[in-house]
Amino acid sequence: MGKYIIDAHAHLWLYQDTIVNGLPICQLKKNRSRSRFLGENMVQMLPPFMIDGRNSAEVFLSNMDYAQVSAAVITQEFIDGQQNDYLETIQRQYPDRFFTFGMPDTRKSGFYQETVRLIERGFKGIKIPAARLPKDFLNVEMKELMLLLEKKHIILGIELQEGDVQVGQMKEVIQQCPNLKIVIGHFGMVTRSGWMSQIKLARHENVFIESGGITWLFNDEFYPFPSAVRAIREAADEVGWNKLMWGSDYPRTITAITYKMSYDFVTKSQELTDEQKSLFLSDNAKQFFGFGELIELPYIKNMSE
Repeated sequence: MGKYIIDAHAHLWLYQDTIVNGLPICQLKKNRSRSRFLGENMVQMLPPFMIDGRNSAEVFLSNMDYAQVSAAVITQEFIDGQQNDYLETIQRQYPDRFFTFGMPDTRKSGFYQETVRLIERGFKGIKIPAARLPKDFLNVEMKELMLLLEKKHIILGIELQEGDVQVGQMKEVIQQCPNLKIVIGHFGMVTRSGWMSQIKLARHENVFIESGGITWLFNDEFYPFPSAVRAIREAADEVGWNKLMWGSDYPRTITAITYKMSYDFVTKSQELTDEQKSLFLSDNAKQFFGFGELIELPYIKNMSE
């Protein structure tokens, strides 16, 4: 296995205050949020040691250094609110550690011009949370946006509704924009019916899959997530090991497990070869996102060991 690890799906924010499907998601004291959208008056949105409500780059870098994760891709989601200003800042501050996605508000018209401005601000990736959009998300403006991303060599990050509901529209995007680099998140919602239809999109040359949230999706089974390992192998049988990337979905997933546990169920698995682990945990993401020289992080022994 290689000496570097790259997280292809993580989140950062300084404050949560947004609306999804007409329902509020707002910051409460310390590390919890009010989330009527999720059907709860209160959810543990952050790990309990984050006591100021800030999911900052500096705290994440501390977790990354401890877990020997050299770099991370910071994506966005409507439930966090738009974090473009903050992510633009951290991309400038830590260019060797982070690749950040900008996110236009595709829930209302005018997002094409918003995307133009995000690209002008330096974002090399644009995130579309299609799972939060209507089933038929590929309207005229969205098609124009896809053509723009292809023309400007911008990576599209996208998550789809469960199963094959939006797969046909993605096939249309791939056909119309064959040179557009696409990464599909949440491992196709692997524990839901029809997940493999999303994975199979990676049979196309420029489409990749990342596993952000896979430990959440297999949370009922819990660590060391043997069914998640089997699902990764099954996906690789369909599209090849060179099309899959590890993602943690930090920080939400580490309310249940540690950050290191979100990937070491892969490193400790006896069902995967060292070459397969390297491709999944680092090599594919390094090539896809264009990371340069990666920082090598030494193992620091725990005091309790």
